[in-house]
Amino acid sequence: MLTFITSLCIILYNIMDTYQKIELSDYVRTGEGGTAVSYTHKTRNALAKLYNPGFEAERARAEFLTACKVFEMGIPTPEPLRLVTDGERYGAEYELVKGKRSFTRIISEEPGRLEEISLTFADWARKLHSTPVAPGQLRSYKETLIRFYKEKDMVPEAHKQRSLAFLETVPDTPTCLHGDLQIGNIITDGDRTLWIDVGEFSHGTPEWDLSIMWIMGNRMSKERAESLFHITPEQMKAHWEYFLPAYLGTSDPRILGEYTKRLIPYYAAKVPYVYDMAYHGSLPEDAFQRMEQMMKMAD
Repeated sequence: MLTFITSLCIILYNIMDTYQKIELSDYVRTGEGGTAVSYTHKTRNALAKLYNPGFEAERARAEFLTACKVFEMGIPTPEPLRLVTDGERYGAEYELVKGKRSFTRIISEEPGRLEEISLTFADWARKLHSTPVAPGQLRSYKETLIRFYKEKDMVPEAHKQRSLAFLETVPDTPTCLHGDLQIGNIITDGDRTLWIDVGEFSHGTPEWDLSIMWIMGNRMSKERAESLFHITPEQMKAHWEYFLPAYLGTSDPRILGEYTKRLIPYYAAKVPYVYDMAYHGSLPEDAFQRMEQMMKMAD
C-alpha cells in the first residue's frame, strides 16, 4: 500500500529537486554496480544508492520518480523513501530488505540451484511482461529510443538511420518492461521477491528486455560476469538456455532459434542508449562494426 511519504514524494519531486544531505558515517558501504554505490544505514532499515561522480542530479531524480510510480502500481519492489546526496553524488534512499539475496547471489553461493532460479526468473519475467500499464503511467521505451537517436549525436549516421527505421516497425505494447532485466535485479528474503533498480521501467514489447539478457548470456567476458554478477560466463549461458524455453513455453529448437535471431535488431537499437547512460559517451567504433555484422546475420 502506498504510504504517506511515498505519496508526498510523487507530488513534491515533480515540482522541484529536493535532496536531503546525508552523512556517510551513518552508513556502511555494502555494494557496488556499474554506475552507483549502495550504503546501508547503521540503525534504520534504509539503503542509499548514490550514483558515481559525474552523474547529474536529474538522473537520480528521474529514477526516484519512476520508482515511486512503479511502487504505486503495486509492482513488488522496495519502497522508495527520499532523494539524498552526500554533497558530491546524488541518489535516493530505499527500504532495506533484510536478509535479501539477488538471484545471481543465490546461483553464486548455491550453483546446484541454477536451473531452479532460472525457471523462477522466467515466471517472474513473464508475469512482469503481461502487467498492463495505464496511459501516461510509464514512459514508452520505443519513444525514449527515438528521442535518443534524434536528439543526441552519439552514433554513426548509418546506424542511426537503420535504428530509426527499425523503431518505426516496433509495436508500442502497453505492458511493463524492466529496462534492465537480469538476474541481479531481482531479490528475495525467502518471503518476498522484489524487483530492484527500477529506474528504467517503461512500457513496450518484451524484446527490449530480452535482447540485453541474450547478449549477457552469450557474449559476456569472464571479468564482467564475475565482477558484476559473481558467476561465470558458463553459468550465464546456462541461465539463458534454461530461461528462454521456459519464458517462451517451448523447447522447439527452430522456434528458439528464430526468436533469438529476432532479438538482434532490438539489441543493436538499444545498446548505444544504454552505453550513453552508463558511460556518458558513444560506443567505440569497432562495437558498431560488430553490430552491423550481427544485423546482417539477422536479415
